[in-house]
Amino acid sequence: MAVFSAKFSSLALTQTLPFLPLSQGDIDYDTTRREEPGLIESLLRGPESPVTSVMLVRDGKVAVPHGQGRLGGYDLARMRLAELPGRYILDELAAHPEIIAIYLGAYGSGTVDSRHHVVALDLTRLLDGSQAASRVLAPDAAHEGVDDAFDPDNGLNGRAAQRKASLLEQAADRFDWVDLRAFVPHAAAREAGQATNASALSLWHARQRFCPSCGAVVRPAMGGWAQRCENESDGNRTLFPRIEPAVITSIVDAHDRLLLQHNKAWGDSRLFSVSAGFVEAGENLEHACRREAKEEVGVDVGEVRYLGSQPWPFPSSLMVAFKARAASTEITVDDIETAEARWLTRDEYTAELATGRMQAPGKATIARYMIEEWYGREL
Repeated sequence: MAVFSAKFSSLALTQTLPFLPLSQGDIDYDTTRREEPGLIESLLRGPESPVTSVMLVRDGKVAVPHGQGRLGGYDLARMRLAELPGRYILDELAAHPEIIAIYLGAYGSGTVDSRHHVVALDLTRLLDGSQAASRVLAPDAAHEGVDDAFDPDNGLNGRAAQRKASLLEQAADRFDWVDLRAFVPHAAAREAGQATNASALSLWHARQRFCPSCGAVVRPAMGGWAQRCENESDGNRTLFPRIEPAVITSIVDAHDRLLLQHNKAWGDSRLFSVSAGFVEAGENLEHACRREAKEEVGVDVGEVRYLGSQPWPFPSSLMVAFKARAASTEITVDDIETAEARWLTRDEYTAELATGRMQAPGKATIARYMIEEWYGREL
């Protein structure tokens, strides 16, 4: 391995990351239609309407066909969203006002009638209340796909039921529910983008049910991308999701070694990643990179280069990635967040991975692609 002289910056050839797993979406948000009266109903009305598909999300997890939730551990496995035709669920929306409909946007060009539209239904509040009942009625059969959700007999083989659960009430059991970490590495780029948007908004609606200013009840607005406070005396303010910026930094020294560290909160002691932390009030991103490195491992950071960014809705972060050059190399872990940190050459890192003493971050994380940028190939 080449040794870099002190006069040559190991960041000189740094470029932005060409691929980030949660930044793949190509949907047109179609923001001008978000406040259109009756938008969701018009998109779902029937076969004469523009083509609309419906995906399901619940507390940040997306629905996939039954059985696909087990595929997350297989590298070459493929997952897809469980999508429903819009006309099947229009009546259910009227019967279940607790369902939050989110207009994600549209694909294609041309007129409104020629575009493909996508709606996400957030079932968090519906399934929180009806999950137990749906489990009693749902059959214990090995259904394999979305089409099974349209079984007209509900899998009861003619047996009478006290109350036939609706399609969406059965969704907790009819589909598998996976988070973005499990879904995105196995999904097509377009569906990965849809899932990321829907998950972020679902988690926000689940956690903010009252106005943070006056405490009044809020209701969804602007196609699910906002909330409106119901307190008229406070102006029925419009609320938008709060995004929490965080920096994540791959730090290299003058010999192009990478600094990898293990966080005490991580369950797997073999997991090592790069420096990361939230941006503090009044702080710029570069300062946050330097502060986090100093706090966690005692390393001073000099030059900083931007690598890219991706949403990280667990529940509401935006990860902003940088590569930085260390101005000092002595490591002093804080032993509060960071338990261990080490400088590694590429050969040393290869040996650690091969022996299982270290594990790389998951395929949905930006950290993995930052490490690959330094490593020079896929992990």
